[in-house]
Amino acid sequence: MFFGKLLPREGNFFELFNEHGNHIAEGARAFLLLVNHYADPTLREKHTADVGAAERAADKVTAEVHRQLHRTFITPLDREQIHSLVNSMDDILDLLQDSSEVMSLYDLQSMNEDVVRLAEISVRCCERVQHVITLLPRLKDAAVAESALKTCEEIDRLESDADRVMRSAMSRLFREEADTRQLIKLKAVYEHLESISDRCEDVANLVEGIVLENS
Repeated sequence: MFFGKLLPREGNFFELFNEHGNHIAEGARAFLLLVNHYADPTLREKHTADVGAAERAADKVTAEVHRQLHRTFITPLDREQIHSLVNSMDDILDLLQDSSEVMSLYDLQSMNEDVVRLAEISVRCCERVQHVITLLPRLKDAAVAESALKTCEEIDRLESDADRVMRSAMSRLFREEADTRQLIKLKAVYEHLESISDRCEDVANLVEGIVLENS
């Protein structure tokens, strides 16, 4: 009994999840600004830095979640669920940063409509992830649980939209792009951007499992 009293019982996992979700949304919006202002080198550098700052901030939150998992006696969710959820959230920001770095490393000179559309879908996915994470502390409320499941369905639909956009973009790229180097660059960018929505779907799948177990 005395030992149990010495250890934190709940921690602040939900607060940390919310903080991480905010960083995901910030990073996604900064990435879209990067894409939309790519022709301006100054703004490109600024928004790239903003994506990186969001990713580093989220890394600190992830590390704190891991620390609290080792120090907390009783957690509000299953330990494995907490571990998997924060790592999956972290993967989203890693991919946002990787995407911005690929554009720079490959010396991509301009954006096209397909990149913009994929970036827009990525932002919408990330914003839905941010929203659904805020619902986790209130899943005992049936209406909140239903809202969480609906948001997960929205993320799934957005991921399917991203798949369709990428397939169309790839088809157009291989049919119309004569410059092999540009083809390779854009193919890598498309794949990175589509993977962002995949990682958002991973989070949605985890949240669905948590809802079903805890609502």
